[in-house]
Amino acid sequence: MSQLKKGAFLNYATIFLTNVVGILLTPFILSHIGASEYGIYLTIGALVGTISLLDFGLNNTIVRFVAKYRAQKDSKGEENFLAVTMRIFFVISAIIVILGVLFYTFFIDSYFTKMNTEEMKIAKTIFVILIFNLSISLPGAAFTGICYGYEAFVFPKTLNIIRYITRSLTVVAILTLGGKAIALVVIDTIFNVVIIITTLVFVFKKLKVKIKLHEFSFRFVKQIFSYSGWIFIFALVGIFQWSAGHWVLGRISVPEVLTIYGIGITLGSYYGAFSTAISGVFLPRATQMSVANATGEELTTMMIKIARLSFIVLMFIFGGFLLFGLQFVNLWVGTELGEEGSYQSWVIALMIMAAYTLPLVQGFGNSILEAKSKLAFKAILYLSFMILGTILGAYLARDYGAIGMMSGSIIGWMIVQNVMNFYYHNTIGLNMIRFFKELVHKIIIVVFICFSLGYFINTWVPGEGWLNFIQKGALYTLIYSILTYFVGINAFEKQLFKDAFKPVLKRFKKT
Repeated sequence: MSQLKKGAFLNYATIFLTNVVGILLTPFILSHIGASEYGIYLTIGALVGTISLLDFGLNNTIVRFVAKYRAQKDSKGEENFLAVTMRIFFVISAIIVILGVLFYTFFIDSYFTKMNTEEMKIAKTIFVILIFNLSISLPGAAFTGICYGYEAFVFPKTLNIIRYITRSLTVVAILTLGGKAIALVVIDTIFNVVIIITTLVFVFKKLKVKIKLHEFSFRFVKQIFSYSGWIFIFALVGIFQWSAGHWVLGRISVPEVLTIYGIGITLGSYYGAFSTAISGVFLPRATQMSVANATGEELTTMMIKIARLSFIVLMFIFGGFLLFGLQFVNLWVGTELGEEGSYQSWVIALMIMAAYTLPLVQGFGNSILEAKSKLAFKAILYLSFMILGTILGAYLARDYGAIGMMSGSIIGWMIVQNVMNFYYHNTIGLNMIRFFKELVHKIIIVVFICFSLGYFINTWVPGEGWLNFIQKGALYTLIYSILTYFVGINAFEKQLFKDAFKPVLKRFKKT
């Protein structure tokens, strides 16, 4: 198996592991450190994470330029590029430390107005550790980028899986012994240092990479940043999508509200990961079609194929969460959040899922835009409305708390996606009318029937415990699977399903 195929497999394994362990670990952490400290931990993490934007997309740039120099067999150019990039990273690290010192000295006390003295002390300690962590993470991540540029995917991805498992076990052990939120960031920092050193040794010893400055030119620096600029813009969009709410609520709300908001965000992000794992398999082929100047109708057909596969899975998750999600959240973290907190987290997660569905099923659109060099419009549009959504959310949050904050962001998302559909149709040449017709064809019938039956399942299988939840979920899954296979999917999708299970069926027949 090639490095590329192994890397893809490890990527999906990481997604699965991250979601499953995250679901198991979150209530454990919450019960041991409490809603207040968990909210502080999430908020300071989001705040410091914002500073990571100073990366300016350089890690993605490293992958591209290293691959380019290797293809050209230009070892001198590669050495010089890496030397210049490392110097840029060191400057960025110095700026991060300076910004951290300034915020800690002049702003942190006045910013978090709803924290008491003990909570502020915890927040300050976490902030200092995370600033140090970030200052070494950005240049350290460059070595992972070098691995990808060399198409050595297996080592860093395997290392990341090992890190995630051992980190999770360490967290359980430390919290069981009485550790709190500060212990979590110390653990993450230690693991980060170990990973950076291990990857560095691999890059220099195994890949034989050399870093040497032959010539420093500001024109060369400008060329590097001209490529990473749009990557930076999309990273900024991501910050406003997922982190801006923490800034706002950290200013006006008590830490417990931040925990409610963070739990909703966490559940919403898991939703997106399932779709990405499916659509990612088809995106390389779709990008090749774009480069080969496929017609608008051909691109639309491929977009529909990818979108329907994601849509089938997403509607299963969304419908199940709508029907049984509140019970799940109550069982999952209800002890710490309380009934009202669990309800708000469930509503926030539902809002994210509802608004996130269309962007997820249209993920192929990004590949088309990139192939046609049309990303600028989407980047500027997204950034503009994410900022406006954050401002609206901040206004609504004063009266409606975490749900108000998310409402503003969701409105921004929905406006952007509607505009993008007109852009895809009128400028890119995709047939969006046909897209929507074929996207929901037959599947919408399955969704309606399953939701109706799911409503009665809640009545037929009354109860509140985990066993009751599993029984309802299993019955819903069985109904959805049967109806989808016999009613919802077309011949192409049915064949994909059969091909996926062929190896299993062969082994079953042999036994």
